[in-house]
Amino acid sequence: MTARFAVLGAGRIGQVHARAISSTAGASLVAVADALPAAAEAMAGTYGCDIRSIDAIEKATDVDAVVICTPTDTHADLIERFARAGKAIFCEKPVDLSIDRVRRCLDVVDQTGATLMVGFNRRFDPDFIASKAAIDRGAIGKVEMVTITSRDPGAPPLDYIPRSGGIFRDMTIHDFDMARWLLGEEPTTVLAAASVLTDPRIGELGDFDSVNVILRTGSGRQAVITNSRRASYGYDQRIEVHGEKGSVAAANTHESKVQIATSDGFRKPPLLNFFMTRYTAAYANEIAAFIEAINAGTAPPTSGEDGLKALALAEAALLSVKERRAVEVSEVLGR
Repeated sequence: MTARFAVLGAGRIGQVHARAISSTAGASLVAVADALPAAAEAMAGTYGCDIRSIDAIEKATDVDAVVICTPTDTHADLIERFARAGKAIFCEKPVDLSIDRVRRCLDVVDQTGATLMVGFNRRFDPDFIASKAAIDRGAIGKVEMVTITSRDPGAPPLDYIPRSGGIFRDMTIHDFDMARWLLGEEPTTVLAAASVLTDPRIGELGDFDSVNVILRTGSGRQAVITNSRRASYGYDQRIEVHGEKGSVAAANTHESKVQIATSDGFRKPPLLNFFMTRYTAAYANEIAAFIEAINAGTAPPTSGEDGLKALALAEAALLSVKERRAVEVSEVLGR
């Protein structure tokens, strides 16, 4: 069976998913919708799909699934709309910036029985998958500590900062999801520190650019997350998981695997410098997993509940910074 897709939002992340759909067996890109005609025309020209309105896609009989890549404040409404229309839904994180709004949205998903997958692409990176597989087969014994480093080459455009939800909801949320996945237990306590070190204008807009977070589970397992909006050497993405019998780690990805050794020392190629190139395989694997869930009628590997729990950790981190204390996740979940 071929899953027929429409992409809502033809911006940067929409282009990533359009490429993944078009290169994945069992999927076809049927339509694109975007408020900017030029963006929609560019995607349609590249992939040979139709340009349609969201209303037309909602009613279309030749569209099985939608990929939501629109601004965050539209996500929950669109999820509800397409759940009621009987479409499978893939939505970029977050579902919304409000925990209560996410809950109401997930209630609609449950009531309609819709398939919803939330985009946490890092779980689908080949090296991270291999690391998790090593953990699951007991190679390092019981997990004790997780370390996640995630640093961007540079900050996003300044006009994006006010509508991003802030670094914890926009950037660290990926690492919160990874931490939950690697720890194998839900974090119950969050302690965070945040600063503005790379660009004072980010602080003037009410956000941070440099953060550290410690997560603790009920059994005492810990995860440490380090984020920065500036890494002069490239896109820095690393994980290490320490267990009772040893550790497993996934290092950075370079532009090539060639290393030159001379009397002057060892030289490696630069790191990949953009998430769209660093996680090309992850995005393809993510869409493939979504298609598999659609065809098998099974729950997707990253659910709306995963989105809710990662957002709760982001809210707890923000509260921790504001009040300078460790925060129980139950405080922000409220139930």
